[in-house]
Parts: sequence; structure tokens; C-alpha cells
Amino acid sequence: MSLNARQPGATIIPLIVSTDKTQLTQFRDKVAYPIYLTIGNIPKDIRRKPSRHAQVLLGYIPTSKLQGITIKASCRRALANLFHTCMDHVLAPIASYGETGLPMMSGDGVWRRCHPILAIYVADYPEQALVTCTYNGRCPKCLVACGQLGEYQMFPSRTQHMAIRIYELAKGDVHTFHHACREAGLKPVFHPFWEDLPLADIFISITPDILHQLLQGMMKHLIRWLIKLFGPTIIDARCRAIPPNHKILLFAKGITMLSRVSGHEHKKMCSILLGLILDLPIPGGLDPSRVVRASRALLDFLYLAQLQCHTTETLKQLEGAISAFHENKAVFIDIGVRNHFEIPKLHSLMHYASSIRRFGTTDNYNTEQSEHLHIEFAKNAYRATNHKDEYPQMTVWLERCEKIQQQTSFINWRQQRDGNQLTPQVHRPLGPPRAHVQCIKMAQHPSIKAVSFDDLARRYGAMDFGDELANFIAQVNNPSASAAVLRARASDTLIPFRAVPVFHNIKFTKDGNAEIVDGVQIRPEQKDKRGRIIPPRFDTVLVKCRGYAGQGLKGRSAVKFYADLADS
Repeated sequence: MSLNARQPGATIIPLIVSTDKTQLTQFRDKVAYPIYLTIGNIPKDIRRKPSRHAQVLLGYIPTSKLQGITIKASCRRALANLFHTCMDHVLAPIASYGETGLPMMSGDGVWRRCHPILAIYVADYPEQALVTCTYNGRCPKCLVACGQLGEYQMFPSRTQHMAIRIYELAKGDVHTFHHACREAGLKPVFHPFWEDLPLADIFISITPDILHQLLQGMMKHLIRWLIKLFGPTIIDARCRAIPPNHKILLFAKGITMLSRVSGHEHKKMCSILLGLILDLPIPGGLDPSRVVRASRALLDFLYLAQLQCHTTETLKQLEGAISAFHENKAVFIDIGVRNHFEIPKLHSLMHYASSIRRFGTTDNYNTEQSEHLHIEFAKNAYRATNHKDEYPQMTVWLERCEKIQQQTSFINWRQQRDGNQLTPQVHRPLGPPRAHVQCIKMAQHPSIKAVSFDDLARRYGAMDFGDELANFIAQVNNPSASAAVLRARASDTLIPFRAVPVFHNIKFTKDGNAEIVDGVQIRPEQKDKRGRIIPPRFDTVLVKCRGYAGQGLKGRSAVKFYADLADS
């Protein structure tokens, strides 16, 4: 321990490292293996947005398959050693600066002695096994025995100092080293990259993963079990019967025949899954309540695990959800859907509560972020090359993009600073946060240029459109008149046209930005090219509008709906 490390006043920089292999092409089997880095000192609202550039690319790990090694076990062992050697080379500065400290200036302009410490390693299950030197089918965080992955039980945690003692045997006899690794359930990797990192425990740093462990893991298993139990016909029929709703993805052809389902699609399936099976009978006349309870418990765990703020009560509910699933999971074995629950991703749910208590909510370390980073740091960079000897070209392209981003940020900062010097500062009064105002965004041209009043009543259900339009014109021309005068003026109003343009879609943006936050769709009954009837769709809306003089607020027809939208 150095003298600087014993001095008070150190600032810890928790490092968040993530690795994930990604496909660059569909046909030539080109893959990239990027390493990303961010720090926990940055607020997660900034760190989670790729546009804020809080994540940096450290490098690319070689993706060679070592085809010259014909023995598969030797090839896998060589690939694991290659990975750890590359990671040791990339993270080597952490070993020295993590102990002695490094002078760095923070955002407030104060110089501090900072100690970078590896805190979190974000990866999917194969990467977790590779990083922790554990075998597939075993837990990378605890010493669960084979055959007990499906049990609701906590096991002793793995510790890094015990693993380092075993890996120190690599300096001596090779057979003794391999025997010790086999007894401990570890891969015989020579010098893992984390053995010299100060104040780090790689088995604690491995964190839960919503995308691969839940959405692409247990939820994918649950959907398959339910399809096998109730049959694909009834499940797809119920998917097709779901009416259009906001925030719900419609599966017009069902969910049983889908292939290459993404995490986003699994998330949308989970929002309707309980409704698909709620009152379905189980073949054989068995009680379906246990199936519903097990499915609901797993869905509760999914949504509780994704909360962006946790309390002691929510963590108790999280642990209660996984307990409820284990209490009812045997129904899938009794029915014959499953033979066992030896699923590593099911066992990983036992570690969610402890990881949340230690590292915060799961949106701090979800692999959805690294999957999104692949677009900019791997796929777009590869497209900018000539696809020959691509890695040097990709790194040069990314360095130039970073320089442009830094220059742009500097110019924006200077312009903002100069503008603030010229413009006096206005101190806004303290108060509650302002609610977001939704603004209307409509197409430049209508969906149908002219629809007669008779078609509005027959196809759109606007029975009193002409009368309501006359009332609206009378109110606009005489805003202070009484109700009796308005009715008399409306009865004498002559409308010189019998058709109006119709918009079938209205979109709403937040505070006038380009982001669409909501929408209203209107579609009358129509026929497709084969003569089949497409059912109509009329979204229900609630409009806060102004009432007539002396009448107060009342319901509005279609024309008043559009008029009130224009006034609001």
C-alpha cells in the first residue's frame, strides 16, 4: 500500500465495464467484440442516453476462432486465456492508479485525487461465465451445486480471494493447478484479468440483466410453456381478438409462429400475456389457478425488477414474487410441460435484491445499453469502412467522430456563455414543476379530401354534424349571446357546403418537440384488395373544453372535438 493511498480525501470512481459480441453482417459472419466503459459518478439519466456520450469505447477484443487448434477443449481454453489477456492489457492502468490515485479535475473545476475501481461488469450469461472463469450451467455469483439451480434457496457466495489462491497455483505444477480448478468449479485460466485489480471482487461485480435473463430468458421460457399447455390455436386467436390500444403492440398473426423475437417484442408480449390465459381451461380438467399464479408471480417480478426507484417495501415485494413463483412452479411439471427447472437464468433471480441494494436499480447495468451502443460503435463504424482490414479503419472513424462531437460541444458552450453574458439572468420563482403541455401535430393534407355529411353519419357515426357545425358557427360569431339566441341563430345559419375534409390521424408532441407521445386514430369500415372487411377503429378521447354560455361543460361531437382542440 502506497503513501498516497493512506491519505484521506480520496474520490472513488466506480468503473462500469461491459462487453458483448455483436454481428456486423448477415452472410459473411463478421463479428465485433467491443469493450465499453462508463463511470458511476455520472447520473444515470445522462449515462443511459447514448446521445450524451457518457459511454466510451475502450477497444475491440480479437474474434479469432483459433481454427488451428483442432481439439475443442484446448481451443475453448485458449480462447478464454486470450480474452483475459486482452482484458488485462486494456484494464492494466486500473491496477496502478486504483491504488495510488490519479489527479483529475471534476466538473466544478476542483482537482481531486481519484481512484478508479472496477465496480460493475455488465454482460449476458455466456460473458458472465467467461469473465468469472465459471462453467456454463453454473452460477457466476454463488456456489450452487449441480442439480439445485431450480431450488428456492440461497447458497454461499463466491469470493475473489479464494479464487486468487487457486489461480496462484498456476505458477507451480500444471496438474495440481488443473485439479484445484476442477474441484472449485473454475476454468483453468492463467492469470485472470481481475486478479490484480485493487478493491474489486468480480463475483460481486456481476450484476443482473433484465434483457437476457428476464425478457429473453425466463419470459421466453414462460411463453413457450403456456403455448405448449394451452395450444397455439387459442393463444393466437386471443391475440388477434385484442382491440387496438395505446402503448400495446398488436400481434395480428399471433405470437406462436414468430421467429427471432426481440427483447422489445417480448416486453410487449408480457403486457398482454396474463389476459391471454386468464380464463382458459387446462386440457384434462385440471385447476388452472396455479398456472395463473405462477405466471403472475413471474410477471410481477419482471415489472418490480424494472422499477427506477426502490424502497424496502418494493424489495420485499420483489422477493415475495419469486417466492410465489417457486411455490407454484411445480404445476408445469405436473401437467407435463417441463421435466425440471435446472435453468441458470431462473437461479439468477435470487441475486436481484442483493444487487439492487448494493448497486442501485437495474437500469444502471442493463445490457440494453450496450446493445444500443453497438449501432454507433460497431455497426455504423463497420459500414464506414471498405470491409477489408476493418478494425483500424473503424477506430480512426470513431476517433474523428469524437473530435467532431467535442468541437461541437465546445462551440455550443461558447455560444451559450456569450449569450448569457449579453442577456440578463431572469430568476424564476420557485414552485411546483410545470406540467408538460401536449401540442397537436397533424398532417399537411387530409386523409380524405371531401366526405359528405351523409357519409359522416353513415360511416363515421357523426349523426348531428350539420347541426353541431351550425351551433359552432353561431357561437363563434356571437360569443356573448344567450343560449336561446344561439339556438335561434344556429337554426337560421346556412352552410354553403355539404362535404368536409377528414383527418384519420392526430398526433401529440410534448412541449412542441418532435417526439410523438400519443395519438388518436380514426378509420371507418373498409375492404381490402380481396374484398375482406377490415373492421372500423375509433379511438376514445376525453377533451377538456369550454361550454356554451349558461350551459356549462357538456359532451362534444366530432366537429366540436376538433374546434376545442384548436382552442386548447
